[in-house]
Amino acid sequence: MNVMRTVVMAKNVFQEVIRDRILYIIGFYAIILGIAFRAIPEFTVTAFDKIFLDFGLATMNVVGLIVAIFIGTGLVNKEIEKRTILVLIAKPISRSEFIASKYLGLSAVIGVLITAMTIIYLGFLQLGQVSYPVTSIFLATLFIFFQLCLITAVAITLGVFTSSLIATALTFAVYLMGNVTQDLVALGKLSQNPGMERITQSLYLILPDLSRLDLKNDAVYGLQALPDPITLVTNAGYGLLYSFMLLAIAILIFLRREF
Repeated sequence: MNVMRTVVMAKNVFQEVIRDRILYIIGFYAIILGIAFRAIPEFTVTAFDKIFLDFGLATMNVVGLIVAIFIGTGLVNKEIEKRTILVLIAKPISRSEFIASKYLGLSAVIGVLITAMTIIYLGFLQLGQVSYPVTSIFLATLFIFFQLCLITAVAITLGVFTSSLIATALTFAVYLMGNVTQDLVALGKLSQNPGMERITQSLYLILPDLSRLDLKNDAVYGLQALPDPITLVTNAGYGLLYSFMLLAIAILIFLRREF
């Protein structure tokens, strides 16, 4: 894999997604926060800080998730449907470079989105004089980025061998299941059924454990003490390693495809 070619192609993917007006989503996020900023005090006064903190981070996660899934599942299929893939693979570009560039380009877009939304979010917190743990907020948004990068890898991998519609549905399913994998293991133990325990353990090993990359509660509910640095590094490494593993699978599948 040629690193320079991959970076150049990733830059093209980034510019292509930006040209699709994806950054208008940032304005949409600001509007949602503005509405919530005005509406929440109408229902509660004492709990405004925690509700707005939670709402802002949750909305940021959902907006990023929509971008990661709907754009990620179509990145490869769009090239195949337009037949531009024939031109690309005819050039001195390896298929691994093609997949890696799609992932890096979309991850860069998500990074820009998360950064912009975090700035808007902090602006509203300052405007509403909401007290918040700064470091915990930044860690929560950073791990939202890691989580969305993992979901991007899932979306691209599924998009390599199936249609965009099916890949979108499956990626949403992986996201939902990935947030409850630890609960599934606990449920399997409670069932006291060896077969059920094996199934839940298998699901836990196969599906990504997205709860490891979720620090929103730490930021919202005033946990001033930072999480253990070793735990943070381990969880971040888990997310990156899982993403690389998925990309390796996507590359292997893509190498076997005929066009």
